[in-house]
Order: sequence, then structure tokens, then C-alpha cells
Amino acid sequence: MDTNEVTTETLLGQFASYAARQSGEVLSAEVRHYAKRAVLDWFSALYPGTRVAPGTLLAKAHESELGYGRSSLPGMGTTAFAPTAAWINGSASHTVEFDDIFRDGVYHPGCPVIAAALATGEDIAASGNSFLNAVVTGYEISTRIAAAVQPEHYRYFHTTGTVGSLGSAAAAAVLLAPGNAKAVLHAMATATTFASGLQQAFRSDAMTKALHAGHAAAIGVRAAQAAASGVTGVPDILEGQVGFGAAMAQSPDWSGVTDGLGERYNITSITQKNHGCCGHTFAAIDAALALRQAHDIRAEDIASVAVHTYRTALDVTGNHTPSTAFEAKFSLPYVVAHALVHGSVRLNAFQPERLADLDVRSLMSRLTLQEDTALTAAFPRQRAAWVQIRLRNGTTFRQDAPYRKGDPEAPLSDEDINHKFTELAGPVLGTLAAERLRKQIWALDTLSLRDLQLSTPCPSLISA
Repeated sequence: MDTNEVTTETLLGQFASYAARQSGEVLSAEVRHYAKRAVLDWFSALYPGTRVAPGTLLAKAHESELGYGRSSLPGMGTTAFAPTAAWINGSASHTVEFDDIFRDGVYHPGCPVIAAALATGEDIAASGNSFLNAVVTGYEISTRIAAAVQPEHYRYFHTTGTVGSLGSAAAAAVLLAPGNAKAVLHAMATATTFASGLQQAFRSDAMTKALHAGHAAAIGVRAAQAAASGVTGVPDILEGQVGFGAAMAQSPDWSGVTDGLGERYNITSITQKNHGCCGHTFAAIDAALALRQAHDIRAEDIASVAVHTYRTALDVTGNHTPSTAFEAKFSLPYVVAHALVHGSVRLNAFQPERLADLDVRSLMSRLTLQEDTALTAAFPRQRAAWVQIRLRNGTTFRQDAPYRKGDPEAPLSDEDINHKFTELAGPVLGTLAAERLRKQIWALDTLSLRDLQLSTPCPSLISA
């Protein structure tokens, strides 16, 4: 057996063998296109996150390390060593709640995987093609693991912080040791034992939730660096008697977890966010906006709003009294009321004046949440809701949203992705720089990562 090969008796062995093969293959035009969409969408979420905590505070915390490494902190005008860059970028990209989702896994793959691949790729001067291949590899492995451990895993754990560790390790490892299945296996095995992220972080106005993504990205990079130098991990750590599945998912369904690996790509079925808040609220927002537009509904004419959705959405976003931006992003009553009053839920929905908007708060008092048991049974593979609005004149309207705008059934178009990037990244980068970077990302397979010049200071930093 080649020293770079591994046995496929374990799940990590099967994933590692795929990753080693994938690193030497040319992605199809379709998969490459979806990878570019994912990368552009990640940058859309990253740049506004570099202007708020915890990203700004992490940069301050690591100030003595900045400027020494080759991995960029986009939007911050400096560099860091790869693990630190992954830690800061991964956290910042998960902060404003515009990052992508793999629905079946209840998982945000872009934050850990792309942060780790970018930090590693820049450090070694990787080509854009190699970077895209690493991103795809990280997505494919981690999305399958995420789906296998749900829904039990999500009861206590934040999948982005846990399974994201394996995705980031795989992405970093194929860049550091292309074709080396052993390095990929041991990188993922080591990262798995450090995987963490508790659901309690969702229940508090703290910065911890965003840090889950950064931690997953950072330990993925560190585990890959160690594995590329020969550090070993436990091959059966996923399915072992006291391994990841047993400890963090009770009875995961590993059957079929590698089916179609390298043939059917989950990166082509990613949800990209159309609203700047928790994804569990999206179907209800979509239904409310559809009713508002179809019937020209004004908030002051509404007597009551009833939102019917799945249990996890209520558990995570059932806060009727949000007082901060973070709490409002996880408040189904707030975001639906805001959508009905203002017609959207974008970044400005969480500005202080909007949080104090009396029209929004008044409508929230007339809004009720109810579980639909059929929708609960369909979770996580379906994220649906239906909304019923009763007007003061007695007229009642109902709208069903069996999926969310941005889901695979109703994907954002390339133009939507472009507009989202311009809206979110433009104010940080400046119009011309944002346009330049957008064009470069769509042509990334013809460039080197360092061609992007991501550590260039932004106008706001220069003027400051």
C-alpha cells in the first residue's frame, strides 16, 4: 500500500480517500461555479462582520500577532498566522447572520471551511483552483457528517462549531498535503476531538455563537498543520464506541453517509441567506412578506398575526422580548413584525432606532407563535412555516412557505448573490474595490489567492 493511502474500514478513511482523489481532479464547470458562489457569499457575510464585535475585539486581542503571517484579515488591512486568521475570519463571517446553510445538517459550512481554506491557501500561495477544490472537499465531507448526526445532535450542540471542525480540517489538509489521504484522515481525527459548540450560546446576548465558527476554522488549520507533519489521530473517532457519534448524537445514522461522494455534490444544494437573521425565521418572514405585497397590507391595519412553524424554530427564536441586536436576530416575533412594517430584514433591521421602533413593537404584541407538528416532523430536511394575518376589518389571509427563498428549491440567482455582495461588502471596501474583488472571485480559477490582495487596507481604515 502507498504510504499516502489509508484503509477505508473507518468512516474517516473513506472520507480521506475521497479527499485525496479530489485534490488531484479537475472540478466540473458546474461544481466550480457553485464553489465560487459559496466563496462570494462568504465574503458578503465576512466584510460587515469585520466592523463589529467580536471580530474587532479578536483583532485587538491578537494585536501582537498581526502583520507577521501571510494569511489575510480581509477588511482589517493586515495579516496573521494561518490559525489566527482562520479564528478571526471565521468568527467575523458568522456574526451578522448572512452566512450560508446546509439545511439537512442544520449547519453553516462556509464560515469554518472557507475561513480555514483561505488562511491556509494564502499561507502557502495556493492557486485559486486548489483553493476552490479544498472548499468543495470541506463542504462535501462536513455536510454529510452533519446530516448523519441530526436531529439529535442539534438538541445540545451547534453544528457549525462541531462538524465544522472536520470540514475545515479536510479543506486545510488537502492544501497542505494534496493527494495524501493519511494527512487528511489524521487532520480530521485530531480536529474531531476538539469539536465543540453548545446550544446554550444561542440563549444569551453573548458573542460565543460567532466564536464557534472561528474556533472550528482555527482548530481545523492547526490539526491539518500537525497532520501534514506526521501527528496522528484516532481513525474511528466518528463511529467508535465512545466516539463523536455516540457522545454527541446518541444514535447517528452512518448508513449511506458516503454515498455519492465525489459524484453528487452538496455544494450545489446550499441555502444562501436572503435575510440578516437566524435561518429558522426565514420561512415565516417570506410568508409575511408575500402577504404584505400581495394584499398591500399596512401594519396599522393588522389585528393579529399567527406564525405556525416547526418546534426547533420556536425553541431557538421564540423570544418575544428582544432588547439587543443579537437577541432580535433570534426573535421570530421581531423579524416577522419588522418585515411587515418595513418590508425587509437586512442589516438596518438591527440598528438601535429599529430595535426601538414603536410600530414594530406594537405589532409584536399582536403576534403569536404556534407549533405545526407536521412541520416539526419534517425538520431538518424541510424548514417551512405558514402565516395567517387577520385585519381589523375581519379579513383573513394565509400564506404557506414550504421552503425559504435561498433554499435549493428557490435559490438566489447569481445576480442576487452579486447584489448581496455589493450591499454588504461595498460599504467596507468601497465601490471600486468591491467591484474588483467580485470580478476576481468569479474568475478565481484563473488566479492565485494572493492576487486578491485581501490584506490591502480599506478606505474606512485609511481615513481613520
